[in-house]
Amino acid sequence: FAEKRSRRDRFPFPYQPYDIQEQFMQSLYSALDQGKVGIFESPTGTGKSLSLICGALSWLSDYEERRRQEAAALLQEGEAALSVSTAQSSTPSSSAEPDWITDFVQKKAERDLVTKLKEDELKRKKREERLEMIRNNVQLKYAMKRKDDEAFKLLQLSKEDQSETQGDQEDEELIIAEYESDDESKSKNDEDEELIEEHVTKIYYCSRTHSQLAQFVHEVQKSPFSKDISLVTLGSRQNLCINEEVRRLGSIQRINDRCMEMQKNKHGEKKQHHEEGVKRKRGPAKSVCPYNKALALQQMRDEVLGTVHDIEQLLKLGRETHSCPYYATRLAIPPAQLVVLPYQMVLHEATRKATGVQLKGQVLIIDEAHNLSDTLSCIHSAELTGTQLCRAHSQLSQYADRYKSRLKAKNLMYIKQILFVIEGLVRVLGGKVGQNPQSQTTQTGTEMLTINNFLFKAQIDNINLFKVLQKYFEKSMISRKLGGFVEKYAGSGVSLHVQSSSNKENRRTEGLNRYLQTLQTNQSTAQDQQGSVEAEKVLSASPMMQVEGFFMALTNSNTDGRVVVHRQGTLSEGSVKFLLLNPAVHFAQVLKECRAVIIAGGTMQPVSDFKQELLFSAGVGDERIAEFSCGHVIPPENILPLVLCSGPSGQELDFTFQNRDSPRMMDETGRILSNICNVVPGGVVCFFPSYEYSRQIISHWEANGALARLANKKKIFQEPKKANQVEQVLSEFSRCIQRCALDSSGLTGALLFSVVGGKMSEGINFSDDLGRCVVMVGMPYPNIKSPELQEKMSYMDKHLPHSGGRSPGQALIENLCMKAVNQSIGRAIRHRGDYSSIVLCDRRYSRPATLSKLPTWIKDRTSTYTNFGPAFAALRKVRIKSKPVNLREFQCNSRF
Repeated sequence: FAEKRSRRDRFPFPYQPYDIQEQFMQSLYSALDQGKVGIFESPTGTGKSLSLICGALSWLSDYEERRRQEAAALLQEGEAALSVSTAQSSTPSSSAEPDWITDFVQKKAERDLVTKLKEDELKRKKREERLEMIRNNVQLKYAMKRKDDEAFKLLQLSKEDQSETQGDQEDEELIIAEYESDDESKSKNDEDEELIEEHVTKIYYCSRTHSQLAQFVHEVQKSPFSKDISLVTLGSRQNLCINEEVRRLGSIQRINDRCMEMQKNKHGEKKQHHEEGVKRKRGPAKSVCPYNKALALQQMRDEVLGTVHDIEQLLKLGRETHSCPYYATRLAIPPAQLVVLPYQMVLHEATRKATGVQLKGQVLIIDEAHNLSDTLSCIHSAELTGTQLCRAHSQLSQYADRYKSRLKAKNLMYIKQILFVIEGLVRVLGGKVGQNPQSQTTQTGTEMLTINNFLFKAQIDNINLFKVLQKYFEKSMISRKLGGFVEKYAGSGVSLHVQSSSNKENRRTEGLNRYLQTLQTNQSTAQDQQGSVEAEKVLSASPMMQVEGFFMALTNSNTDGRVVVHRQGTLSEGSVKFLLLNPAVHFAQVLKECRAVIIAGGTMQPVSDFKQELLFSAGVGDERIAEFSCGHVIPPENILPLVLCSGPSGQELDFTFQNRDSPRMMDETGRILSNICNVVPGGVVCFFPSYEYSRQIISHWEANGALARLANKKKIFQEPKKANQVEQVLSEFSRCIQRCALDSSGLTGALLFSVVGGKMSEGINFSDDLGRCVVMVGMPYPNIKSPELQEKMSYMDKHLPHSGGRSPGQALIENLCMKAVNQSIGRAIRHRGDYSSIVLCDRRYSRPATLSKLPTWIKDRTSTYTNFGPAFAALRKVRIKSKPVNLREFQCNSRF
């Protein structure tokens, strides 16, 4: 635009915003309007989500209005120019070209422009009218629902009639991997492109977990934009499927494969139904998903766009309308203004394409981005065990033997190449295919190789992995078809795991003859049968998806990654892992395509290292980066961060790996906790640097009686081993604190032992009485002896600039530690009226370089105490000043 408005005086907000929220929205609006890459830091409890929503949607509203005004002005100018040129067409021209050619070219260009502007305006009006009708016309909504109910009943009756004619012939047709020619693929893609709706300008919002996305959607529902915004929430099939038959399969891979099979059945039925002049054979009826009907999907898409829904509401809506939430939400992406989705769907290019996410010219907001570098590395890394490799080789060999007479020569050639590559990977691990991996002994050790050296070592450097991937894996979908092949036979008791015969000819003749042997024995009791079913699921799962992912990882640049070869004594325990060292190489495409990218989080420190590793390495200049950081909204007296250098007995607190195991250090830690529990009301959360140290120190306290003394003051809870038990532990923790506040028993609350980086260190709120004090025992440095970490440090030292007298590798260790600390201690303060103490038990926290990596709102209020006495007095003072909690407003704010 000729003039850009980079500021806004007022923002719609559900209540009077804090000053820092207004500053946040102003900075966000400016960054979006100028197409910046913004790094936004706002502590949890300061209304970050609402600020993102109101700031970003205000910009989008203004941007769309400016575009409408510009389009209207252009349309007016075009019509005026067209009328003028028509009037002048009879006037003689002095141009060298004949008058009729000049007039024709000029008029055609003007007519095309006017036609396009009119079509765009018509599409926009139709889309808005349709959404308005869906929002308001309740009678139409339920009339369509009744119509779908009747269709669903008829479909169920039809399905029951067809289920009697099941067979195998067409199933085999389904799972044969026929290679598509380039011409066939091109024509199919052209047809698909004609069906794709044009994408409107939109904002993609992504976060780490589905629970965080659901919380964001709830904030949108509370915002002033809830009635006007078209929002769609995306998720995996596992999260959005409502077909109980498919959901029961459990694993993501099995659900995806079954869904894809049903889609192919659906398209196959359509093709057969529309063929003319061909007599239909009475063959077996294939399973088609009853929820994937075009009319129902279109209705649900409009419902989704008309009202803001989270995933739970989408599932309910899908069951009501008998339509698939997964495919309905994908249909809703192009016209949606706000798309809410998990990290993986945005940061992984193949997933973006499969989902229909287009970033070109759009806005991307990445929330909870403190671990963005690690997330990118994890998404683009891949690992294969020796057992997976052997099973993939065995299954693909049997697949090729079963259908070799029906597969094209090009198909068989690619299959042989895949088998050859798998044999090479097994060879690197010191084993051979065709034998039981558990009985094959190998050397023990770890080897770190560049991609090229790994390919040479595996003797597969002569295979064009790009061609194998692009020409076969992607177009033939062999991984999914092999999964269907395995499921088809293993579901009937087929043994498709590793073949034990070492004779190649015997393996070929015995491959399918040994079906139905291993999984149908020892099923005399119901319990044995259940165990056999679970074992069958494990054995039948095809590992070819993981093999394909590893092949894709090997196509990275030789300098951007390493291959780690772990040999553990047997082939089954060994593994090959691709480690991505340069996450910026994959993030660069996202930054290039998007109009603006906002990277937000409660704690983004240290920002300088984040910019260096992820932005500058991706080619983003300093002029395109915008930064915003704000303090907390709580009063200064509501937080008391302390650094303890010594304990009650004068023992220096130095939890280095060499000192932390000493009995004196563990005894002193117990005394510190005992003193804290004596004066701090409600809940105390204690974080240990690792699970191993947590078990060790708690066992020591049990032996010397310290744990019993702690239990006299507060009931003790421990972080559970299983993730599905976290909610139960938190509920019991919360109820205990509430009971202690109401009765006059000896207990003053509860004490929760947790682990940094564990299940309770991120995404869970210890607000109000749940976390009146957070204790950090030691510093959670990562394992410096890890080969992967050492290789990462070496790579950074070589490719990133040194600063402050420290190498990038050394800075990485400190940053990983302090990011984990910041996430853990940030669990306590969750809103303006909350208050808490933070006790950092280790003298190393007093170092200026370490203190500088704390969040600003904590760092500025942190006091260092060389002796325990003054620190304890400060804690007692906060205890006296603290206000009682209104238990009617008390709630456990846990998010998963």
